[in-house]
This record gives sequence, C-alpha cells and structure tokens, in this order.
Amino acid sequence: MSAIRADLRAALERDPAARGWFDVVLSYPGFHALVAYRLIHGLHRAGIPILPRLLANVARFFTQIEIHPGATIGKGVFIDHGSGVVIGETAEIGDGCTIYQGVTLGGTSLSHGKRHPTLGRNVVVGVNSSVLGAIALGDNVKVGGGSVVVKDVPANATVVGVPARIVAQDGKPIRIVPERPQVEMPDPTTDAIARLQRQLGQLEKRLTELEQGEAPEGEAWSWVI
Repeated sequence: MSAIRADLRAALERDPAARGWFDVVLSYPGFHALVAYRLIHGLHRAGIPILPRLLANVARFFTQIEIHPGATIGKGVFIDHGSGVVIGETAEIGDGCTIYQGVTLGGTSLSHGKRHPTLGRNVVVGVNSSVLGAIALGDNVKVGGGSVVVKDVPANATVVGVPARIVAQDGKPIRIVPERPQVEMPDPTTDAIARLQRQLGQLEKRLTELEQGEAPEGEAWSWVI
C-alpha cells in the first residue's frame, strides 16, 4: 500500500492538471496500470502460473499500458497519459521515475536472462522514446522525446536523438562532435553553371579573335556542351 500511496502522490505533484487525489484515482490510466501491476506482481513473485499474465492483459486492455508482471518498479513512479507504454519482463524502474506516453522499455535479445533496461532514481523518459537492451540509466537522467537509447547513460545526463547522445551533463551543455568527417557532396546545378561559364568565356575569346582577324582562315568551331 505504501507504493500505491507514493504513486498517488507522484501524480498529484507532477501533473498540474490533477484536481486532487479523487481525480487521479478515477481518471488516470497510468495510476490504474501501476495499481494493477503491484497486485499482479505479488502473484508473479508467489510463483502462480498463467494468472498474472492473464490479469496483465486485462489491465492492458483497460489502460493501453503493458507492464509485464515480472518487471521491477519502485515507489513514486508516474506514468503520464500512458497510452502505448510497454515495460518488459526484466525491466527495472527506480523510485520517482516519470514515463510519458509511447515509451518502450524493451529487450534486444532472445535470451531468458536480463535483457531489458534498468532505470535509476528520478529518471524522466520523454514521449515516444525507446530504451532498449540490458543497459543502465543513472539517477536523474532525462531522455528527450522520440529518442532511442541503446547504451548506458551516466547519472545526471540528458540524452536526445537516434541513437541517443549526451547533450548535457550535470546541467551543462556538451558540444556534439560528429563521429564521421563531413563529406561535401557534388552539386549538379553548381557544376552545370560553372561549365556554362567556361564555355561562355571560350566564345567571348573566339569572337574577339574574329573581330581582330586573328582566327586562322577556315578554322572550325567546336563547342562542347
């Protein structure tokens, strides 16, 4: 019950739209999904077969949030909006984390061991982001919306992009250096203009020679376009 009370407080503290605990209890699917998970997780830990997965699917039907019964979720977690959130079997979420809609904490391996990410305390995972594999995100990490995180992230870092890169550490921006040297690609329009300019210069030179009577008699014109 203490974990459920902490989840309720988290929703009240982190969502300015919340109009009190009664509002959260009645109308927040993220809170509903967490309450269902905490009850189902107890059945899973007791070794009861099949029933936890069945109940998890029922909870997903009503909340549009999929949490595997085997996941480990700390206290005071807030799933905001929640539609499309997927949390895998071996995922671990620390106390005080915030997860927005469309987030996937997924695996990249077919093994039966640890294959989902571990989130430290107070991690924020932005909308439609994916954190994939048996990686670790340190305390207070922030993941920008739409990012794909596939490597460990140190504490107090902010990551964005696909694949995600660290753009701030301990509140200070980090200059991103390209991993590959930039290559100048040819510009067909510029090349065509340069070619026409060369041809125009040749024509002007030939006309000058004709006006001065310097062109050899009977010389043929050859234009290359």
